[in-house]
Amino acid sequence: MDKSTANGKKVASHELQWNSRYCLFVSAACVVVVSLVEQLTQFHNSTISASMEKLCNYLPDELHLKMICQNVFHYFGASIIKLLLHEINADVVCYAIKLCKQDPKQGVCHIYRYTKERLHKDMKKAKWIVKDSKDLIKMEALPGICTLKAVKWLCQQIEESLKKHIPLEDFDQDDFSDIPIKVSPVEPNPLRSGDSDNIFSQRVIRNLTSFDFQTFRGYHWRGRDCNDGNNRIYPGRRPTDWDKHMDSNCNGIWGTDPEDGVPYEKKFCEGSEPRGLILLGDSAGAHFHIPPEWLTATQISAKAFANLPLALSNELDWPQFSSYTGFQSSTIGGWTESLYLYLRKRNHCNHRDYQNIAANGGSSGNVNRTLKSLAREPLQDYPVVVVYEMIGNDVCNRASDTVARMTTPEEMRKNIMFTLNYLNSHLPKHSHVILLGLADGRFLWNYLHHRYHPLGQLNKDITYAQFYAFMDCLQISPCKGWMSSNETLRNITSERAMQLSSVMKEVSETVAFANIKVHYVDYPQKQVKKKWLKMGGEYWQLIEPVDGFHPNQIALALGAEALWHEVQKKWPEVFGKKNPYNKKIEKIFGDQGGY
Repeated sequence: MDKSTANGKKVASHELQWNSRYCLFVSAACVVVVSLVEQLTQFHNSTISASMEKLCNYLPDELHLKMICQNVFHYFGASIIKLLLHEINADVVCYAIKLCKQDPKQGVCHIYRYTKERLHKDMKKAKWIVKDSKDLIKMEALPGICTLKAVKWLCQQIEESLKKHIPLEDFDQDDFSDIPIKVSPVEPNPLRSGDSDNIFSQRVIRNLTSFDFQTFRGYHWRGRDCNDGNNRIYPGRRPTDWDKHMDSNCNGIWGTDPEDGVPYEKKFCEGSEPRGLILLGDSAGAHFHIPPEWLTATQISAKAFANLPLALSNELDWPQFSSYTGFQSSTIGGWTESLYLYLRKRNHCNHRDYQNIAANGGSSGNVNRTLKSLAREPLQDYPVVVVYEMIGNDVCNRASDTVARMTTPEEMRKNIMFTLNYLNSHLPKHSHVILLGLADGRFLWNYLHHRYHPLGQLNKDITYAQFYAFMDCLQISPCKGWMSSNETLRNITSERAMQLSSVMKEVSETVAFANIKVHYVDYPQKQVKKKWLKMGGEYWQLIEPVDGFHPNQIALALGAEALWHEVQKKWPEVFGKKNPYNKKIEKIFGDQGGY
């Protein structure tokens, strides 16, 4: 394996690629962290050093987040303090401490406002301040936390989970998981106590084995396996012998009625047309969300960061609250409504039969990577309703020539046909596929550009226009086309989105398949806006405040309601019949084992 040198150590080439890939995200994170340190110092009238300590103490011990924070400040803290004391802004601070290899041709990406003269002056001043700092790590590129033995195993496990989009821990290999909860408390910081990296790696592994595998693509993403020791028991399968002796499909209904000896599964579910819900989607379908209190100095606290380990292990997604497979009451604002909950309410025999196979960055062109993680046996399992939800990434990218990177109508048709042919050959007969049209993202700039980003709330110094430009400069913008001050570009992006939606609609109307029926529905953006305004809200309140791009919890709940009613109105057969035995199921089986 090829190796290169970084910070005096040999690092495998694939590790350097990992670091390079995320280096620009590290730069953005640095600006956030340093800004928060500065704002905490201002808000609490404390020293910079005390604010660094306070910020780290807010972080949980789980996943060793507090330790990582402490070590970052151990390496860079003195230089950051020097720079902030000289009134250097966070973006210039992060450039000066050289967290990442910098392209001199690119210039400085900044989120704060500067004149050219002021920026040049601050850059020159910052370089002079840190040029002799002995504590500053000298390197051209950040080796990255994931190259350290201390957390390398954890990073590898997370990456493997992201690649396959299946549960990290699945003992019977049926693609469904059931693992209990809690991370063990972290042990003393080995990088300060002198313990070896190898000893620490063993501790990470030992602690992670007791982590809550509702995350890492566990039962937050697909129905909980009620017996992870038997690969013939999982949500969505047709029952074995009507589940007289065990719950083979994990819907919580099993045993026999003592009055007549008839199995409850047969009595309550036979002929009720059970079916599951599967989402093939993107980050909106997975429900990408960064809590704004993480970036707001006046709200930041240990309580605010309590859900950080959960969020990180779920890829910063919250599928348990999503439009499609949400099943828990929201803890991040708004409320939870989902197609799965509507489907379960309609027929309790559908309990736990959901799969969220969405992925951040999902598009028609890369959905084949997630298709393989779909778990459905054509002959053994019940039919499903598959929602194909790729509402933006076929027109959204971070390329400098964003239009050239957009999916063309011809490519869209090819991609859609590949997916539908795959589903037709892998799903049970009488399954349905709902193709959801793309969104129109022009409202993002129109309603947000003049408003203040959470990071700019304290001093009213960062608008979304500045935030969008900063992300674009770093080439990490989730959608250069819509998150742009260029109105022409925004219109071109929406025009392409409408063209791609038309392709999906045309395919649904002209192509027939043996095992699946395909339907097209426009993304319910207009219905959501109308309902929210009628409820007294404002349109900008439906957008995720931190990334300024994704639909938030309220928008997703309203979207689920709109989509359910739209499909019910046009194709009532898609979601099956209402089960007349729901009340009896509730009386006998309660919450059917919960989730």
